[in-house]
Amino acid sequence: MAITIRDLEVLDLRFPTSRTLDGSDAMNKDPDYSATYVILKTGTGLEGHGLAFTNGRGNEICVAAVRAYAHLVTGRRLDSITSDFATFWKQLACETQIRWLGPEKGVTHMAMAAIINAIWDLYAKSKNKPLWKLLADMTPRQIVSAIDFRYITDALTPEEAIEILEKNESTKAVREAELMRAGYPAYTTSVGWLGYSDEKVRRLCREALDAGWTNFKMKVGGDLNDDLRRADIVRREIGPHNKLMMDANQRWDVGEAINAMKALSEFNPWWIEEPTNPDDVLGHATIARAIHPVRVATGENCANRVLFKQLMQARGIDFVQIDSCRLGGVNENLAVILMAAKFGLPVCPHAGGVGLCEYVQHLSMFDYIAVSASTKDRITEYVDHLHEHFLDPIVIRNARYMPPLRPGYSIEMKPESRKAVHI
Repeated sequence: MAITIRDLEVLDLRFPTSRTLDGSDAMNKDPDYSATYVILKTGTGLEGHGLAFTNGRGNEICVAAVRAYAHLVTGRRLDSITSDFATFWKQLACETQIRWLGPEKGVTHMAMAAIINAIWDLYAKSKNKPLWKLLADMTPRQIVSAIDFRYITDALTPEEAIEILEKNESTKAVREAELMRAGYPAYTTSVGWLGYSDEKVRRLCREALDAGWTNFKMKVGGDLNDDLRRADIVRREIGPHNKLMMDANQRWDVGEAINAMKALSEFNPWWIEEPTNPDDVLGHATIARAIHPVRVATGENCANRVLFKQLMQARGIDFVQIDSCRLGGVNENLAVILMAAKFGLPVCPHAGGVGLCEYVQHLSMFDYIAVSASTKDRITEYVDHLHEHFLDPIVIRNARYMPPLRPGYSIEMKPESRKAVHI
């Protein structure tokens, strides 16, 4: 049965997380986790759901951007899109008038991501598979055919991407079985938001340890003496052998980042995340050289595959933190995952926002099964917020993501939740 996208609905959803300072960091002191939420209606009983994560005010701008793309989506047959997905992706990314507002970055790219992800959700549902399984079952050539290789062939060609995927094709079933048995490793950010009191941080660290967590992230980038005090608290609570990551959320200049991390290095951080402006490729490379062996992670605010390419080429990052809806949806994330494999870098997705855990688990699981074939140095972010609003919420067992089994991209929110927070 042919599936036609008959209508596109977009909602402005906002959760008042600023009341408890959940999600607070050095740059985002009062976040209200929000979503530009897309529903693709088909008239067949199947719907495609997707969202772009925002932080409150301005979400209405992203909603308006989604509406600007609607004419390219409504009336299209699903199979006409998925049979030549890279061409469809380029039609949105290169829309001749909307493109001027980007190009391929910012609010229009995020709006496009919400649409693209909704199409993948619909595609996975039509095949009765969770997205990670849909991707894992695709042939190397099918995966590569979904990717726009413009501007990145100096780093990764389609032929090289096929070769990477073919190398692991014969052993995918083994890793899929292991994934079903043990899940995918995760780390928790929920213990260390910047707005939390010292007492709350201590309590959350102890609760996380009791729950089996061994990888922890804390926010830094405020007053350095406060960062040192809080890092001492976290390190004392989690002990010397568990991993500690730090996240500055773009707060520092290059020199500030180097000086701060030299001071904070006494607490043995595994990485510093977003130490400076996300567009500063050479700044990241300078920081990475100066603070080694502390490593550098970034990506949640990398606008597109081109910026990731440059960070890899310049050796400005050690951990690739893709985001499901900052990049242009699944297709562009596939490009970055494959580039990371070419450069030998682990992919550790960002998931600090509503729905992002539900999203990125699928990308990490596909990466493990079909691309990296490894979990070494690979952990996916986990935050303990707002999962109760989803029809297929994440399942964490022994500090690992367990594979979702429900068809789709796990991003569909309960109707009552959408109604309760709709602006």
